[in-house]
Amino acid sequence: DGLRADKFFEPDERGRYRAPFLRGVIEEKGRWGVSHARPPTESRPGHVAIIAGFYEDPSAVTKGWKANPVEFDSVFYQSRHTISFGSPDIVPIFCSSLPHSTWGSYPHEYEDFATDASFLDHWSFDQFEGLLNRSLDDVKLRQLLLQDKLVIFLHLLGCDSNGHAHRPYSSIYLNNVKVVDEIAERMYNLMESYFNDNGTAYVFTADHGMSDKGSHGDGHPSNTDTPLVAWGAGIRSPKFLAYTDKPDDGFRFVDDHRHDMPTPQNWALEGFERVDVNQADIAPLMATLVGLPCPLNSVGNLPSHYLKLSKSDEVEAVLANTKQILNQFLRKSEQKQSSSLYFKPFKPLVNYSSVLDRIEDLISARDYKTAMKYSEELRSMALAGLHYFQTYDWFMLMTTITLGYIGWMANLIIHVLQSYTTFPASLLKRTQVYPMNTSMKVYIGGCLFMGLSSIILLLEKSPPLYHAYVFMTIFLWTRIVQNYEFMKSAWRELFNMPFKYIMNLLISSVAALLILEFLVMSFFDRKLYTWCFLALGILASVCGAFSIEASPAVAIYTWLACWFLSVFTLMPAEIPENNNLVIFSGALIILIAMASRWATINTTTFWLYLNRANKQAPKSSKLFFVQVTLISVSSIMVCLTTSHRSQHKELHPLHQLINWCVAGFAMALPLFSPCSVLSRLTSIFLGFAPPFLLLSIGYEAVFYSAFALVLMGWIFLESANLYCSEGSNSSCHSSLADGPVYGYDERCLQLSDLRIPLLFMILFNVAFFGTGNFASIASFEISSVYRFITIFSVSACDVRTIFLFKVVFNFQLLIIPPFFSWQPFLMTALLIFKLFIPYMLVICTFSAITKIVRVPRIGCYFLVILFSDVMTIHFFFLVQNTGSWMEIGNSISHFGIVSAQVVFVLLLFALTNIYTKDIEVSSWQLTSRKYM
Repeated sequence: DGLRADKFFEPDERGRYRAPFLRGVIEEKGRWGVSHARPPTESRPGHVAIIAGFYEDPSAVTKGWKANPVEFDSVFYQSRHTISFGSPDIVPIFCSSLPHSTWGSYPHEYEDFATDASFLDHWSFDQFEGLLNRSLDDVKLRQLLLQDKLVIFLHLLGCDSNGHAHRPYSSIYLNNVKVVDEIAERMYNLMESYFNDNGTAYVFTADHGMSDKGSHGDGHPSNTDTPLVAWGAGIRSPKFLAYTDKPDDGFRFVDDHRHDMPTPQNWALEGFERVDVNQADIAPLMATLVGLPCPLNSVGNLPSHYLKLSKSDEVEAVLANTKQILNQFLRKSEQKQSSSLYFKPFKPLVNYSSVLDRIEDLISARDYKTAMKYSEELRSMALAGLHYFQTYDWFMLMTTITLGYIGWMANLIIHVLQSYTTFPASLLKRTQVYPMNTSMKVYIGGCLFMGLSSIILLLEKSPPLYHAYVFMTIFLWTRIVQNYEFMKSAWRELFNMPFKYIMNLLISSVAALLILEFLVMSFFDRKLYTWCFLALGILASVCGAFSIEASPAVAIYTWLACWFLSVFTLMPAEIPENNNLVIFSGALIILIAMASRWATINTTTFWLYLNRANKQAPKSSKLFFVQVTLISVSSIMVCLTTSHRSQHKELHPLHQLINWCVAGFAMALPLFSPCSVLSRLTSIFLGFAPPFLLLSIGYEAVFYSAFALVLMGWIFLESANLYCSEGSNSSCHSSLADGPVYGYDERCLQLSDLRIPLLFMILFNVAFFGTGNFASIASFEISSVYRFITIFSVSACDVRTIFLFKVVFNFQLLIIPPFFSWQPFLMTALLIFKLFIPYMLVICTFSAITKIVRVPRIGCYFLVILFSDVMTIHFFFLVQNTGSWMEIGNSISHFGIVSAQVVFVLLLFALTNIYTKDIEVSSWQLTSRKYM
């Protein structure tokens, strides 16, 4: 387990080979090659490929890799009896439910990364040796061992454990390779002396390799390349070949390595024929050697170059392998045909029976070469046919879901145009007549089409989710057809507008799409935000200084704030503990709050919008003092609890009580702050600071301050822009008065207002990626909650639960273990709440800006939904079902996160509305409009 091919084949620093016995086997007794594992290169899927011959579905992660989501056939099931010893994580998967098996595994406590794990390999061998010794006195056991079709499986975990703990280039790992070789030699000698019949075949391989970092899982060659050595009964002898540069024949292994790869010179094996295989090919190889049928769902190709068979037997073995895969294809075809109204067969295999007859005739005529060629071609076609039926409904599903998203976005656009824009009253009047006459017909047509689709899906025995996808898509497009006249009139109105407006619309649309594509790319490289905010700082300061004509201080402030925030996406996702930064952040938060409080005294220029409640009541000063005190106390508690924990002591109950009280009391105080924009937002910033500091372990505490500075810069620029437009552009007054007004201080959305939801999207994603993300283990550092709850009293079951919660958010899968205490739930809630705090700051700022600019917040929220759905469609096409489990999980996570973002934002809107609903904004027009 975890043996890299290069560490096995290459010599050590003294020129000696680490596996001398198996090296001798390669040169004198058997065949060798590299087994190419398919990502995910984990232990369970690797063993499933080796023993069962197929590549496991990632849904097995929902079982914690400990149980089979679906029971499957394997070489062990087909055997007369299986004997197995090894790891408790592997052996029980295949043998616990197998009646004809004898197996054993050591306790989990043996897997100690602090020690040399090679003793685990000795344990496995010793158990089997003890079994053979017992059989000398046990007649029944002796008879069991003398049966045919016997499979013996030894799982040697040492290399994997030592690779994780000490890295694969360490002396401990490299010495473990020698231990494995010694066990292989002892096993061979033991079997030959016990049976003494030359009837045993030996297959030596590994499930995956090991990266230089001591990890595995991805598709790097250090993880996918594993050694394969086979010798004994039924295995060919070594074949010596002079090295020739073979042309690329186009064949690719599962890790995309081409056939006949050159052997590294330091392996010194160029002269011995190398036969590489896919990992799943080992299962039919073992089955053929023992005389068993191939496992039912095996997709492996029998590597006939390993087998010592006559020409006729070799063709018959390959043909049997072909028929086994072909039968899977035929079963898939039969199932799909029985439920499809319009069945589309896999055309290359329509005449498969005639091909089989042709092969049988060639075998009868002893034309084995041609029969072998036809058998291999038919096997390849059967594998292609399997993939065809596994993705048979792909086009229908992708089309339906894509049309559903497009229909949803079209409905959003229509709703925003009808409800939140200033279309002429004549347009609205013209379009309101037609729906009254046609809406009933449209709905009846939609219902009929939905009923027809339901009947077709029922006849095809489609899953319930198919019905949901189709119904929602039809419903959305029915709504679009209902608004056909409105869309036609809006299109006509658009073409009647000035060319300048049309160009502005096109430029704004292209810019929005580019920004959304940038946000999609940021999910794969968070460092893009560094360049984004470096550019955004310059752009915002230039616009503030020249276009908006804001004060130079605001322009410089915005520039510096953006550049300060740009640093954090360069930081490592694995947050290192540094409590000095947490304490420094507490002092920085207090300084920012003091500067903001000083700004509330300023009543000149655009500050008018931010300081409506300008009269500072005595209680406001007291509230500010209390909030600053709570931040100071939280900084002190960070220092105290960390010092206490560094002495390996449990969390002191008094410290725990103080932390809970400080965090809870601090979050309630912003409700009692003044209603002016700057005062309320400053109070919210101070209110969430204590819990965030107490949940921080490093630089993410400073991110909180930097993020708040950028949000405040956004508010300053919007206020300055509004002050400039209201003070110098008189047409602004008339445009606001002519259009519909949503409350005394709201106006209709304009094209330029697209900047608000776009900036919100950028900042919301920065809050997501500033110090990690949901798919990052750094975001779930358990030490973040040590100041609120201790885990030292948590049972082993609870520790497993905490790990599973990490898996939940790493792969966005719902995993609910059956038994756990309340503590992991509370820990998870605290960790998620910590991630939510920056989002809440963004949404509070967004709500304040919509009040300052006087645009409908719900209208802007609909635009946020629209932009999120554009990203969702992109991520939908990026979802993958191949590659490492981390790659698969991340692709599903990205799609799921962006899909859920609209609901997630809506829930946070409802939560933050408690803090922002009382915010009041001043305006030059406010008095006159209220009078009107």
